[in-house]
Amino acid sequence: MHIVGIICEYNPFHNGHLYHLQKIKEKFPDSLIILVLNGYFLERGEISLITKEDKAKLALTYGVDLVVELPFIFGTQSADTFASISMKILAALKCEYVVFGSESNDLETLNKISDYTFKENKEYQEKIKYYLNEGLNYPTALAKALDINFSFLPNDLLGISYLKAIKQNNYQIKPILIKRTNSYHDAQEDDSNIVSASNIRLKLMSGKDISRYVPKKVINCLIKIDYSKLFSYLKYKIMTEKDLSIYLDVSEGIDNRLKKVINTCNNLDDLINQTKSKRYTYNRLKRMLIHILVGLTKEDNKIVNLDYIKVIGFNKKGQEYLNSIKKDTTISFTINKESLLYKYELLSSQVYDLITGSNTFEFEISTKPLFYKE
Repeated sequence: MHIVGIICEYNPFHNGHLYHLQKIKEKFPDSLIILVLNGYFLERGEISLITKEDKAKLALTYGVDLVVELPFIFGTQSADTFASISMKILAALKCEYVVFGSESNDLETLNKISDYTFKENKEYQEKIKYYLNEGLNYPTALAKALDINFSFLPNDLLGISYLKAIKQNNYQIKPILIKRTNSYHDAQEDDSNIVSASNIRLKLMSGKDISRYVPKKVINCLIKIDYSKLFSYLKYKIMTEKDLSIYLDVSEGIDNRLKKVINTCNNLDDLINQTKSKRYTYNRLKRMLIHILVGLTKEDNKIVNLDYIKVIGFNKKGQEYLNSIKKDTTISFTINKESLLYKYELLSSQVYDLITGSNTFEFEISTKPLFYKE
């Protein structure tokens, strides 16, 4: 039996994700699929349109055998941190393969790029820093620093981070690429029943029907995010917090900028547009604002460890596999309620409930994994 890992946010779960799982089963008919699932707030600073519980249920329904949590602290940081912890979890679960989507489907080139982008490569880091300071976005800065003609699209960028994590830690995990059938930037592409999650989110915001692009069970799982509430809570936090610089990603005077413009902003987009700069991209600002809202401090981020892996759910095969490896894993599967991971998972669920009207907190304080009976 092959142990195959995937890393997903499912915002929302759509036909492309179903295609991903089907391709894995075609390649590895006897596989056990393990999902590392990001929860309520996501890598690009987005808010999940489906609760963590429902995302896990959908994953189990459509072919995943074991679902584990990517903690909020790591799931809302840059691609390198997101990928590093995700791969650490898959390694602890003894995965043989990690399968991820790729725009280029060019593993050789992604491997070459990942070799150049180790943090220890000081020359590369200085070039990246220079181009970012010039106001270029990260993909463009990366291409110029490496002096190559390559389109650094979102899945490939994340894939490079996965490959770096494997090499830096000498994980015995083999990467497998699945060619993306659409672009992350496909806002106008409607010819297929597979479009990107960003496209689906835009359609939802416009009140358009998305049933063509998602499995049937997804529709009833979608929730509404009250962005006016989100902005109100964030505005209050910015106005009343004496020192915003204590929060993760707040640096270089951006705290003063936030306080200066907050009273002239009417919504979240206003706030982001008035604080954007060469150094602060749209996604970086969104992540920063989520950290302020939930209260994730730089100090806590420095000392936090992956001191347990939370199992969200499994089917019988996943449960049996988990029981078979428990004694041989280096990371505990018992939730540590004194851990910073647990503290921030509860905080993130409570904030999520405030802006969505959900009741995810009850799910978070429960330690019993979901069981999917096939």
